[in-house]
Amino acid sequence: MSADAELAEAVAPSERHTGGAGPSGPESSDAVVGGAGGSGSGAAGKGAPAIGRAKPSWLKVRAPGGSEYRRLKQTLRKLDLHTVCEEARCPNVGECWSAGTATVMILGDTCTRGCRFCAVKTGNPRGGIDPREPEHVARALAELELKYAVLTMVDRDDLLDGGAEHVALTVTALKRRRPSMLVETLVGDFRGSHAAVEAVVEARPDVFAHNLEVTRALTRAIRDPRCSYDRSLDVLLHAKEHAPERLTKSSLMVGLGETDEEILEAMRDLRAAKVDIVTVGQYLRPTPKHAAVERYVTPEQFALYEREGQAMGFQFVASGPLVRSSYHAAEAFVAAAVVSSEATGRGESDRPVAQSRGVAGGQLLRPELLVRR
Repeated sequence: MSADAELAEAVAPSERHTGGAGPSGPESSDAVVGGAGGSGSGAAGKGAPAIGRAKPSWLKVRAPGGSEYRRLKQTLRKLDLHTVCEEARCPNVGECWSAGTATVMILGDTCTRGCRFCAVKTGNPRGGIDPREPEHVARALAELELKYAVLTMVDRDDLLDGGAEHVALTVTALKRRRPSMLVETLVGDFRGSHAAVEAVVEARPDVFAHNLEVTRALTRAIRDPRCSYDRSLDVLLHAKEHAPERLTKSSLMVGLGETDEEILEAMRDLRAAKVDIVTVGQYLRPTPKHAAVERYVTPEQFALYEREGQAMGFQFVASGPLVRSSYHAAEAFVAAAVVSSEATGRGESDRPVAQSRGVAGGQLLRPELLVRR
């Protein structure tokens, strides 16, 4: 049986954040069933309890495969370029690559923060960066037949600008080599530095993304103590106000013990920060050491988040059990929006709001290794 015909459960690797460090092994059985900490499945949550049960059927997807998948994988190896998609062992990598999308992590594999949902190695890189990386990544991605590239990063609190200049140089180099390629930057909060945010935005990525991750009530328990709910909102708002024509994007994980009303509150906060695109997906525990899955949110509930998000005024909402930040349906919307704006000279406020059809059942990149900010 071919790989793309086999059904594979969307198991989480034992590494986290945005993908730098490669997975060291499959998810443990404890990660599959959740773990201690309560089910979080009350009336407010409206999800299936995670404790003591296997993952539900909607978290199963087809394994990657096919000629396009194999061609792109061979090309990536030849260019010595490793994607987050592969390192996370994403079961949807074939689907995304076929759509012309890949996610690459820059600035190393060691994050200076340690969030409870993420498995990327934590430590102090002591200011080390590879000055050749922007050109190497740009040269490699330019050789691929990609339509959309996501540049993501680990947090780099050891650098004065948090790595903003390095990100900007990579975007500039890629745009110089492949002007037609759409580029999204999924970045950290740069400790709230507006100058750092501006440096990235002024490199002219097509999308500026920063992930809120979780609801306000869960931020202190789940994210690193140096992260801040309000700071994340401020980063997104400043990016939009500095360059109103640039699309902004953020992502939320669910299933960590939040209520549905808290999720909707977070979505309203993102819209108040003028965020254009929001993605909502199921949290999956990377290892038993990480935060437990409190509930598996049903596809019907994800569809509700989508409808509510559209009513709030987001230009695009991707909401589904395996939806991740780098969701190809959202990227297809970005492509259409950019082309439309360039063709008509319209600004952000003139873009039509897209209907995110079918997203609730879609699959995306795994939560554990995408750099989640």
